[in-house]
Amino acid sequence: MRSPLVGECLAEFAGTMVILLFGAGVCAMTTLFATGVPGEVVLGGWTNITLGWGLGVVFGVALAAKVSGAHLNPAVTVALAVFRGFSWAKVLPYTMAQTLGAFCGAALVYFNYRAAFAQFDPGLEKTAGIFTTFPAFPVVPAAGFFDQVIGTAILVLLVLAVTDERNQPAPAWATPVLVGLIVVAIGISFGRLHGYAINPARDFGPRVFVTLAGFKNTGFNGGEVLWWVPVAGPIAGGLIGAGAYDFLIRPFLPDRND
Repeated sequence: MRSPLVGECLAEFAGTMVILLFGAGVCAMTTLFATGVPGEVVLGGWTNITLGWGLGVVFGVALAAKVSGAHLNPAVTVALAVFRGFSWAKVLPYTMAQTLGAFCGAALVYFNYRAAFAQFDPGLEKTAGIFTTFPAFPVVPAAGFFDQVIGTAILVLLVLAVTDERNQPAPAWATPVLVGLIVVAIGISFGRLHGYAINPARDFGPRVFVTLAGFKNTGFNGGEVLWWVPVAGPIAGGLIGAGAYDFLIRPFLPDRND
């Protein structure tokens, strides 16, 4: 007999891997094939990046939604366990599946573009940011932490709004699109200060990969140890966003039978 939890974890793995395939893929495209000053993103690159990550979320959610609910993000999983009765027994398996999916997505992007990496950054000294996030101002980690809290709070607040049956839930086919648009909006408005990870798995899994692959300055090594910012910040932000929705909006919604 097939285990429902195994299927759910496989869906979380696959959905998160898809996010990284598109998200890290677009970062690789805009960095490795940049024109002008070496290392700079091409004109329009930030727009491409926000769209790439948003589309990754669209397709990742569409892939996993019917099987696992498409959390694809430990911050969402923890928030749902606290505020929506999601089983705590599933939190660790979901989180591990999400992190492994992100790891594998990053690995696939790297091996696809390894020839370009060899040309652009043969020492792997300046391209870890294709896969994982870094602060614009590394000497002020508190700014990045606060930025991650805000971004993830917005994410979870709005995801709950568009999926709440007591509110005005989107049709099933539209939910992935709306969630992806939320991510695009966050990237456009809050993206540059710390790379808008807003998802511990999306950041930690690829960070482990680039460290094992021999990249320099990964956030674990070679400089500021900042890996904790896009892990702790999104968890805190997700709880704040879910709490804000349940305090500010949900008590005033009509019952389903109204």
